[in-house]
Amino acid sequence: MRRVVITGIGALTPIGNTYPEYKNGLRQGMSGAGPITRFDASLFKVRFACELKNFDVEQFIPKKEARRLDPFAQYALVVADEAMIMSGLDVDTIDLDRAGVVWGSGIGGFETMEHDITEAALWHGEPRYSPFLIPKLISDIAPGHISIKYGFRGINYATVSACASSTHAIIASFDYIRMGRADIMMTGGSEAAITKASVGGFASMKAMSERNSEPLTASRPFDKDRDGFVLGEGGGALILEEMEHALKRGATIYGEVIGAGMTADAYHMTAPHPEGIGARNVMNLALKDAGIVAADVDYVNVHGTSTPLGDVAETKAILSVFGESAYKLNISSTKSMTGHLLGGAGAIEAIAGVIAINEGFIPPTINHFTDDPDFDPKLNFTFNEAQERKPDVILSNTFGFGGHNASVIIRRFKA
Repeated sequence: MRRVVITGIGALTPIGNTYPEYKNGLRQGMSGAGPITRFDASLFKVRFACELKNFDVEQFIPKKEARRLDPFAQYALVVADEAMIMSGLDVDTIDLDRAGVVWGSGIGGFETMEHDITEAALWHGEPRYSPFLIPKLISDIAPGHISIKYGFRGINYATVSACASSTHAIIASFDYIRMGRADIMMTGGSEAAITKASVGGFASMKAMSERNSEPLTASRPFDKDRDGFVLGEGGGALILEEMEHALKRGATIYGEVIGAGMTADAYHMTAPHPEGIGARNVMNLALKDAGIVAADVDYVNVHGTSTPLGDVAETKAILSVFGESAYKLNISSTKSMTGHLLGGAGAIEAIAGVIAINEGFIPPTINHFTDDPDFDPKLNFTFNEAQERKPDVILSNTFGFGGHNASVIIRRFKA
């Protein structure tokens, strides 16, 4: 099958609004958490999140157009534009029928659903709904808008698999190119779920940290006192391209996607399998697909949500898959810095792996204070500070409610 390379990247995260800013935030071990400003959260159990900082959509999208887009779609357009610029693609010189978009979002237009539907429900008399209600809230509108903007007439749809959504989007795009159905794919994911209903819903599940007095250090993957994830927002985009197509136009190549896996836990609505069976299987499938062995992997960007059950299950899976080579790995959870972007998580975490390859450092797992006896002390979780290392092969995991598991493997490019 054809080889697939990465030629463009865009990032909009709670620790940086561009790819270079995100890269710097990861190196510095920055926390993106703070008190919620999007709404009055004073009566909520959880009153903090990882919001975007100093982001003004009108710097990227005209005000009238932006009003017709839910924030998740705004974020998608912003990161897609950065990726296009970085890639150097010229839409006048490529076959637009062989350029497509697959985009992931776990929820889609959550703010639109919450605001517009509530407003209509409170209307006394004839209900009045915005004509933009439906096109603002549907998840597939993001890839639709991207394709319209750049004229990509190839494959176009959305993936929805909770927190695995954007990794599934990346995998689908990878498959289409290597099978010859496309030459260029814009892929990734975005989420804008810091709303009353979302925060209230996740809090009622006891899924989120309740460290309201210390939000900066609330996301604590693999720490003994972890108590749940911190909600984040934003998105990430990658341009995947068939290798010969990229080389022919002289593109800069940032990495090569070499393998992927997808499985289901088939166990529980929200909890992972306690022995990490689905996580184990998905990593093994990704390794087999890539044609490599576990010892070839240098860095695993784990799902690592900072939940009591999830972190243990994923670590058991890593030990099962990697055996003795697990102790040579760097492992880290960048959610400790960005929070959990839900459907957008896989995109920005795959990008973190690409950054590790190109910049020669492993992003840290910050906010580690107390060792947990449930974790093997010989494992290197890259606690608190970035570590200098030039990984050749990285593996990125994302797991979603419903038992969805997805892993993608990216390698340093060698022609």
